[in-house]
Amino acid sequence: MKAFPLVFFGIALTAFSWGLYGNVLHTGQHELHGRLKPFICVGLAYFIIAMVVPLLVLAAQGKIRGDWTFKGIFWSSMAGAVGAFGALGVILALASGGHPIYVMPLVFGGAPVVNTLVSTYTSRNWRHISPTFIAGLAIVVAGAATVLVFQPRTGGAAMAGPELRQLPLVFAGIAMAMLCWGMYGIFTHWGQHDLGGGRLKPLICVGFAYFLIAIVVPVLLLGAQGDLSSDWNVKGVAWSSAAGAAGAFGALGTILALSSGGKPIYVMPLIFGGAPVVNTLTAVSMKNTWDQLSPWFLAGLILVAIGAVMVLVFQPRAAKPHTSAKHGHGKSTEPRETTQAERT
Repeated sequence: MKAFPLVFFGIALTAFSWGLYGNVLHTGQHELHGRLKPFICVGLAYFIIAMVVPLLVLAAQGKIRGDWTFKGIFWSSMAGAVGAFGALGVILALASGGHPIYVMPLVFGGAPVVNTLVSTYTSRNWRHISPTFIAGLAIVVAGAATVLVFQPRTGGAAMAGPELRQLPLVFAGIAMAMLCWGMYGIFTHWGQHDLGGGRLKPLICVGFAYFLIAIVVPVLLLGAQGDLSSDWNVKGVAWSSAAGAAGAFGALGTILALSSGGKPIYVMPLIFGGAPVVNTLTAVSMKNTWDQLSPWFLAGLILVAIGAVMVLVFQPRAAKPHTSAKHGHGKSTEPRETTQAERT
C-alpha cells in the first residue's frame, strides 16, 4: 500500500491524542467542578480546530463549494455526534468519581469490539473473519483488562469511598463512551467516502456536530439553570480545551488514516489498542508512580500491542465489493479511488 505511511501516521496521531484525552480532561473537569462546563470547552476546541480552520483552508483553496453531498454530510455529522456523546460519557464517568487510569482502558478496550461487530455486520463479511483475527481482538481486550486490574495505585485503592457509591454512573458513562466511540470510525469512513474521499470536509461536519451538541445545548441548559457565568477559571478552561484539542487532532488522524486507504475494521482497533497505553503512561507520569508499575501491568501493555498487530495482519479480506440495496448505507464501505485534488 503506497499510502501506508499516511495510514500509520494517522493511526499514531489518533492513538497518541486520544491517549492524552482522558487525563487532560480529568484535570479540567476537576478545576471546573462539573460536567457541562468542561464539555463546552471540549466543543469549543473542536469547533475551532475541526470547523473554523478547515473552512478557512478550503476557502483559501477555492474548494469550499464542491463535492458536498447529503449522505456525506449526514454520516460525517453522525460521526461528530457519536464522538460528542462519547466525550460526554467520559465526562460523566470522571465526574462521578472515575479515574482515567481505568476509565479510559475500559472504553478503549470495548470500543473496538463494538466497531468490529458493526463494521462486519454492515459489510456482511462474517465468513471472512479468521480465528486469528478474533484472537487478535481478544488479546487487545485482554491486554486492556490486564492494564485495568494491575494499574498503578495512586494513593491507595483505585476504587474506594465515593467511587463505590457512584459506580453505576461511572460504568454508565464508560458504556456510553464505548458504544459511541465504537461507531465513530464507521460513520467517519462512510462520510469521507460520500464526500469524495477528502479529509477536510468530513472534519468540518464533525466540528459542526460538536458545535451543536457540546456548545449550543450545554449553554442553553446552563442558561436555563442560571449557572452559565459562574465557576469558570483559566486553569479549568485551559485543560478542558486542551482535551478538546487532543480529541480534534485525533479525529483528524482518523480521517487521514481512512482517506489514505485504511479500513475501519483495523484502523479503529489499532487506535483503541494504542490509546490506553498512552493514557496509562500519561497517568503514571502525571502522578509520578513509576515505582508502582508491576510486571503484570507491563505484560498487559505488551498484550495490547501484540493484539493490535494481529488485527492489522489478519484483517478480514473479502472479494471485490458490490452495491447492495439492502445495505444500511446503500453502498459498499470501500472508498473509491480519489484524485490528488480531492484529497484536501
